[in-house]
Amino acid sequence: MHSIFISGAAQGIGAAIATLFYQHGYKVGIYDINAVQAQKLAQQWGPQAKAGLLDVSNYSQWQQALSEFQAWAGEINVLVNNAGILYSGAFEQTDIAAHHRTIDINVKGVLNGCHAALPFLKQASFARIINLSSASAIYGQADLVSYSASKFAVRGITEGLDIEWQKYGIRVLDVMPLFVQTTMVKDMDAGSIQNMGVHLSAHDVAEQIYQLVQRQDTIFTPTHQPVGLKSKLLFTLSGMSPQFVNRIGNRILAKRK
Repeated sequence: MHSIFISGAAQGIGAAIATLFYQHGYKVGIYDINAVQAQKLAQQWGPQAKAGLLDVSNYSQWQQALSEFQAWAGEINVLVNNAGILYSGAFEQTDIAAHHRTIDINVKGVLNGCHAALPFLKQASFARIINLSSASAIYGQADLVSYSASKFAVRGITEGLDIEWQKYGIRVLDVMPLFVQTTMVKDMDAGSIQNMGVHLSAHDVAEQIYQLVQRQDTIFTPTHQPVGLKSKLLFTLSGMSPQFVNRIGNRILAKRK
């Protein structure tokens, strides 16, 4: 039986991922800074779920959580770096501490997770890392500057490690959803969400991740997987259009109603 370790799994996309994989027979690790909520989910599901505390910005907590989970599950097959935060609004009106916290969780959290998990993944019979990037990593987003930058960093980490860790037989992939119906986008202050809307559910993202994990690995397996029609369209067009066209398009999308 394969296992999956998910950061930020107590609610939203993380909880949807945990639910789907549990339903498909995986041993599931539900780790979150909100350990109480994580424990509640694990208790609802039964003996194939384990919960624990994890502040992704704390490297020693990663080491402890992964060691604990491997001892319980036998091996770690899939790591999902899901934990993330979002601050929206004008860059200069957002406190610098919020920008720094975005980087600490969204970027350092992924770096910590990948680095701490490697010794465990190398021991596994099958190993894959799935990072939560975003359609905001296609082109820098107004009113979401630090969040968008953090997801560009996740995109870069994913691309680099997907090449570097081929020597270990570990694929490192990411998913790139547009806005998802979670508390993260509630009261979000950005023109892009007003213009693009919120059409994806947490289950949509979870389903895409499950398909990536189950997919047979070939040279044609893409490193990046946009989620939803709009994300796929934006991702494709960004690679075909001249830079000035991408800039104009994103200015239009960012215009407030």
